[in-house]
Amino acid sequence: METQKILVALAMVVGLILAACTSTSTTTNSLNDTGWLLVSLNSQSVVSDTLVTINFENDKITGADGCNRYNTTFTLQGARITVNPNIVTTQIACPEPIMQQAAAYITMLTQAATYTIDGQQLTLLDASGKTLATFTMQSRELCATSWIVTGYNNGNQTVVSVVIGSELTADFSADGNLSGLGGCNNYTATYEAAGKSIKIGPAASTGKLCADPAGVMEQEAQYLRALETAATVHFDGNQLELRTADGALAVSFEKVR
Repeated sequence: METQKILVALAMVVGLILAACTSTSTTTNSLNDTGWLLVSLNSQSVVSDTLVTINFENDKITGADGCNRYNTTFTLQGARITVNPNIVTTQIACPEPIMQQAAAYITMLTQAATYTIDGQQLTLLDASGKTLATFTMQSRELCATSWIVTGYNNGNQTVVSVVIGSELTADFSADGNLSGLGGCNNYTATYEAAGKSIKIGPAASTGKLCADPAGVMEQEAQYLRALETAATVHFDGNQLELRTADGALAVSFEKVR
């Protein structure tokens, strides 16, 4: 009887871990709802310390060119791909080698005519069959990861930066627990994630009061409320966004590990 109870308990633990730990980083034959990291561009390796990403969702392409964010639309017909050449980018200036790579990357996208997926590698080719770029599928694993907050919704339909001199963090454990630093207090909550969906329970926190830096307690309360509004998960390289059910940004993060 005791052995049976132990087995049942172990099965429940495993079930909780599996419920919390889901990943979309698997092999696929479709571009829809996938994200990739650039490995090579025009047979050249990616410039050191740059991260170039591409995400396909419905008819939209989004990502980062190593310096700026970009977005456009695309259409598929079998293995053929057509990228809308009207690509919109942000206008941040970066060192020249990075800017050159970014320009070449954007040009490459407009030249893509076909694609192949082999395991976790995506290849874009031009109309003659020449390889333009290769990518590796990016991890969309949430469990057992740690993040630092870069922005959060303050509850007034405004996304704000973290108060200077404070830090907000989030650690998603394998057993469905979310913990971290709220700027003043440590907090814990539960989370359930499956695919792009996430549900975060109410947070419990320690009871310290912090006066410095100014506004840190108000920030903590707003951040914890923002976590509870999260409904979907969006990955892009080392960036993570939690969004509400209506698509508003709840919290944005940068990956620590």
